[in-house]
Formats: sequence, C-alpha cells, structure tokens
Amino acid sequence: MTIQETARSNTKTSVGRLPAIRGSLAASPHFLNIFRPRSVTIEPSMRSVTELSISERLRQRFLKASRILVLTGAGVSAESGVPTFRGGGNSTVWKGMPFEVISSARMVDQDLSAVWEWFDFRRNLLQPLNPNRAHNEIANWQDRFSEFTLVTQNIDGLHQKAGSRDVFELHGSIWRVRCVSCQARFEILSSQPRAEACPDCGAPVRPDVVLFGEILPACAFEQAAAAAATCELCFVIGTSALVYPAAGLPELAQAAGAFVCEVNPERTPLSDRCDESMLGRAGEVLPLFSNLSKESDAQATATRVRTKSLETRLTAKD
Repeated sequence: MTIQETARSNTKTSVGRLPAIRGSLAASPHFLNIFRPRSVTIEPSMRSVTELSISERLRQRFLKASRILVLTGAGVSAESGVPTFRGGGNSTVWKGMPFEVISSARMVDQDLSAVWEWFDFRRNLLQPLNPNRAHNEIANWQDRFSEFTLVTQNIDGLHQKAGSRDVFELHGSIWRVRCVSCQARFEILSSQPRAEACPDCGAPVRPDVVLFGEILPACAFEQAAAAAATCELCFVIGTSALVYPAAGLPELAQAAGAFVCEVNPERTPLSDRCDESMLGRAGEVLPLFSNLSKESDAQATATRVRTKSLETRLTAKD
C-alpha cells in the first residue's frame, strides 16, 4: 500500500480513538459523508490584490471566532520557492529513481545512505529560502485567537521560521533525524554536521519524515483532529485536502459546526465542499485579514474614545 492508501485506512482508526471528539461524531460510520457541497466562491475577475476581498459573513466569523484551525499544504511553501521535488509522471528525481522510490520506507531499509543523499540535497536547497507573507500572517494569528491550531503537511520548517509555535507537522520535518532503533529525535542544526548515528544508543538515524509506505504519527493527527472537532473557523490553505487522514480535518471541523474556508489559486475538488472558497495566492489573500484586524481594532478604539468622551461630558453636567 502507498502512504496515501495506508494513511487513509488509518484515518477512521485514529479518529475512533479520540474521546475528546464529541462522542457519536467520531464513532458514526457516516462521519466522512457529511462534508456536503455548500461553497460560495470569491473569485476576482483579475487576480490582483486590490480585487480580492473578504465576504461579510467570513469577516464576521473571523472577528468573532476564538477557536481557529489552519491546515496548510505545498501551495503555501511554493510561494517561497520550495520545489515539489516530485517530477512529472513517472519521471526520475534522484539517480534514476522516481520520487515514490527514493522517498520510501523500503529505501531506508535497503539503502539508507542513498536516502540521506537525497534528503541532504533537498535540505541544502531549502536552507536559503524564507517564509512568505502567508507564513508571516499565519504566525500573527496565533496571538490573536485564544485557541489557535496550525497543522501542516509541509516538512520544510518555514512556519517555524516565520515564528509559528507548536506546529503539528503531520508529515514530519526535514530538519530532524530519528533513530531507527530507540526512535529518539534530534534537530539538524545548520551550524553543525548532520548526525550519522544516534547519540543515545549509537544506531543509525534516518530523516524524521513520513515516507511512502508509512502512516502518519498517531499522536500528531489525534491532537489535530481534537482541535478540528472543537474549532469555530477552519482555513484550508494551499492544499486540495484530498490525501487522508489530513483530508479528514476539515470534514471533522465542518461536521462539528465550524465554518470552513479554502484559500487556493484555483478551484480544487475541495472547493464545493467548503462554506467559502477564496481564489488567490495565500500570500495575497491572508494579509487581507491583517487589515481586517487593524480595522476592527481601530473601530474598537474609536468606540472607547467616544464612550470616554460621553462619560466626561455627563460627569461635567453633574
């Protein structure tokens, strides 16, 4: 089975173990069928920043929400110049091997040194890249909302580089190693050579990423699913959310009553299932919410000033 097939079959199992997810919701056999089409698409005739806008209903939900979940995918990283590394069709990407081969659990067992050559090459390409406006805006949201959960399918670490904290990395991180024996994890520091062996037990280490033929870390997904089941607003950014179990997160959120908004340059199979779909680059769309926040803060400040002025006048009359 491929990683997608294995992960998808694992979704219901993982969700079923979540006591925090509103009882019958997670246990229902019809759980994955309730994500029904109901989308409103915000599509500018010309994709310029000036023409992008936030609908009134999304505006109100964003301003009033306290529990937010954001799911990001490769589209967000692509705006920073991160390549997909996958090639096209059955093309080879590394020394005659397709992506699905060199990035597989089987290769870790058969030729770990080749896997490290491939991931070292990718990491060196990612090293000089910086977060874009979407990464930065998402990082700002974590201090705006009382409960904010960021879940990413990306392994590049750009969310953390932008300042995001406590990121749920469903597919792991290219900036970590994991011991093949004791499973200890260690960060890869750019200032030091990458570890060849585990400092705890001496066994070989491998990239701490989810490879083809492996399932997602249960703990990370279960925590993300618990947050999805209680959020009020869910953003799906830069991903079509078709690969399970990550695709189950917006389904969970919407089933629990959350408003689901997609942000992508083009329509995806997910679009019709979202409450709203904003077509545009994440780096252009998300800063609009920053402006919205500033407008709200300015209005609140003006209201306080008017209230204070009125109280002063009333006191003067007394």
